[in-house]
Amino acid sequence: MTINRPPALLLMDPATFAVQFQEPQLRRLRSLVQLGEPVCTDDLDARPTRQRLGDVEVLLTSWGAPGLTAERLAAAPSLRAVFHCAGSVREIVTDEVWRRGLLVTNAADYNAIPVAEFTLAAVVFAGKKAPFLAQDARTHRDDWSYSVRRGELSNRGRTIGVVGLSRVGRRVLERLRDLDVDVLVADPYADAAEVAAAGATLVALPHLLRSCDVLTLHVPSLPATRHLIGAAELALLRDGATVINTARGAVLDTAALERECAAGRLDAILDVTDPEPLPADSVLYELPNVMITPHIAGSLGAETRRMSESALDELERFLSGQPPHAAVTPDEFAASA
Repeated sequence: MTINRPPALLLMDPATFAVQFQEPQLRRLRSLVQLGEPVCTDDLDARPTRQRLGDVEVLLTSWGAPGLTAERLAAAPSLRAVFHCAGSVREIVTDEVWRRGLLVTNAADYNAIPVAEFTLAAVVFAGKKAPFLAQDARTHRDDWSYSVRRGELSNRGRTIGVVGLSRVGRRVLERLRDLDVDVLVADPYADAAEVAAAGATLVALPHLLRSCDVLTLHVPSLPATRHLIGAAELALLRDGATVINTARGAVLDTAALERECAAGRLDAILDVTDPEPLPADSVLYELPNVMITPHIAGSLGAETRRMSESALDELERFLSGQPPHAAVTPDEFAASA
């Protein structure tokens, strides 16, 4: 089958381009589209880029891409599709994109893979209190009996509360099947039969909070989800429960979490915070029952090329007249991260 090779442009930060498009990805891309100069840019307002936009039919975007405003899109009358090589398109898509009827796809399903992997590791570590015992080891070098102070160090029979049946939430459920745990899900839009088929039980959020030993968050950051887990919700958790956040910092009330962790009642494993990074004087940095990582759960390094390859799959389907697998619609855009 002969594929028409349309003119294309990559929009992303140069450092992102260097990681996401190495020779195998570039070779495949060149077989599908025509690449001019510049091949990649993060500046849609520069004159050479504006000149290229006049012919471009396809954009491949990623982190660092500029917003597709009406004024910028006016310079791209032939544009038909935007293939995003990352998760959220919120920073680049505008109302003009939908008004023009452009096809938009993303690679959020593939970005969910390392987040779910990281979350599973965090759940296992939470059951063993591993991050917090590692902190204790710095000051207990001659006697390892200190471990008993952290309570039962086990994953068997734990109750894991998953808030949000999102892409990541679904993948977390798949991975939790390998553990001997009970899993509860809270999501007002989830289907109870789907949750049951995944080996979990759909419950209301207050019930989940009262019942779980580990709480893991997987909801998008939207006005409706800001501080979804606040002081009242954290107060429902059992003493010694662990809060895991690999979603977005704003869904968790930082000040409320600081109070609970500083009191020693709750533990926390945080890959995202609000703000990000936390202020230098946040008590969370100093607490021995808190583990903070610098937003590393999502795709990094070679993992990002999995997203590039999925975008190229979508491009190939588009060029051969097949429907996309990961189209972003206006309704989905409004409800996603």
